[in-house]
Amino acid sequence: MGNLFCCVKVNQSTVAVRERFGKYDDILEPGCRCVPWVTGSKLAGLVSLRLQQLDVRCETKTKDNVFVNVVASVQYRVLANKAYDAFYKLSNPRTQIQAYVFDVIRGAVPKLELDDVFEQKNGIAKAVEDELEKAMSAYGYEIVQTLIVDIEPDEHVKRSMNEINAAARMRLATNEKAEAEKIIQIKRAEGEAESKYLSGVGIARQRQAIVDGLRESVIGFSVNVPGTTAKDVLDMVLITQYFDTMKEIGASSKSSAVFIPHGPGTVHDVATQIRDGLLQASHQQS
Repeated sequence: MGNLFCCVKVNQSTVAVRERFGKYDDILEPGCRCVPWVTGSKLAGLVSLRLQQLDVRCETKTKDNVFVNVVASVQYRVLANKAYDAFYKLSNPRTQIQAYVFDVIRGAVPKLELDDVFEQKNGIAKAVEDELEKAMSAYGYEIVQTLIVDIEPDEHVKRSMNEINAAARMRLATNEKAEAEKIIQIKRAEGEAESKYLSGVGIARQRQAIVDGLRESVIGFSVNVPGTTAKDVLDMVLITQYFDTMKEIGASSKSSAVFIPHGPGTVHDVATQIRDGLLQASHQQS
């Protein structure tokens, strides 16, 4: 029906190219447009002004001889005021864009090592975008944005990289564990040293208290019982402690203490040995 009345419909975000006897005549905007076929006019084609996207997968090699697949996503569109160039100057824009992407990526990636490719992917994307902008603007295309969406090394390389990363993390964890154990051992040693010090202080005070108590007992006994000497008092104290010790040993069913030789007379021998030691020490000091 449209051809009968020489009218065509041009959709939104689209322009139509009209020719007359095979020669370019005009660009038709969206809406109902007249194409009088009786005068040799015809609709040559349509040009979309919508944003389009092209994903390009490029295989290349890095500086350290690792093959990678780089996936670039190019977003582009036709400029409305350059629809003539986009329609007549370029027959296959997607192939042209793909060729430029291959050229830039295969020129940039071989200069970088694999780790640097991941770090500098934005720089690679910017280089691709600049090159495409210069090349495609002459054909009526605008490059809106270029992204490097994926970098895929060989599967064996990825596995090796994961193993290296895992080994590094394991080594770090081992070092941290060893450092923690070292701190624990140091703190335990410090605690044991402090405990032994306090134990020594307690034993020293205990012995000092015993000596003070014995001295007070000897002095008090000598005053209250005339004619007794310090030796008599010391023997009596030792005998008393001996029987107290035997009582405590007998009261315990699981005691493993044994006195050899055993007998009350042994206390006299112990007292004699203590007295002789004190006399020898006094003699040497004098």
